Amino acid sequence: MSEDTTAPFPDDTSDTSAFRDALRATWSPRYSGILHFAFTSSVALAGIAYALTLIHAPGWRDWLTVPVTFLYANAVEYFGHKGPMHHRTPGVGLVFKRHTLEHHRFFTHVRMAFDTQRDVKMVLFPPVLILFFFGIFALPSGLLLRALFGQNVAGLFVATAMAYFLSYEWLHFSYHLSPDTFVGRLGVVKVLREHHLRHHEVAKMTKGNFNITFPVCDAIFGTMLK
Repeated sequence: MSEDTTAPFPDDTSDTSAFRDALRATWSPRYSGILHFAFTSSVALAGIAYALTLIHAPGWRDWLTVPVTFLYANAVEYFGHKGPMHHRTPGVGLVFKRHTLEHHRFFTHVRMAFDTQRDVKMVLFPPVLILFFFGIFALPSGLLLRALFGQNVAGLFVATAMAYFLSYEWLHFSYHLSPDTFVGRLGVVKVLREHHLRHHEVAKMTKGNFNITFPVCDAIFGTMLK
């Protein structure tokens, strides 16, 4: 397949029901979107809570860890989305398949909302990835920062990184709720959903609005879609 990732897609106005039904048929009948959401939330909140117990009387230099980690996470989100999530990349082809070929065909800009709670599967990261994120990324990085800069910096880094991951999951989840729900009507969700909705237009998905949480890097790198 060529780098033009719009090629396999039907017209934006096409009915996605057949694709949704076919993909759902491949899922385990035991899958629960409610349990998936609860697992992601509880593990991330537990990681944040533990990291906060490591922090004791931080100084102003320690607190700089929070904005630096936020900006770092925002850049990782941006470049990960702009890169392997929308372009075939050796070693992470499953990321492209799940995001571009499945998520973007399941949810188009004219049909963004879940049909049932099981459709959560197409929005949240698989549970194994939160364990990967915490065990392979956040924890080792925290241990390195502890050795270099002390326990407060390590704790603030892990807490901020896990909080960012959770905000990614919660916000992305909220964009795919019906706009008529309580969460869907919240002002910040409406604004950010509009940002994400433009990204779900087939012709635009590789061109911009790569931040799923807060469009900081989209603003910096000039990829805000209009």
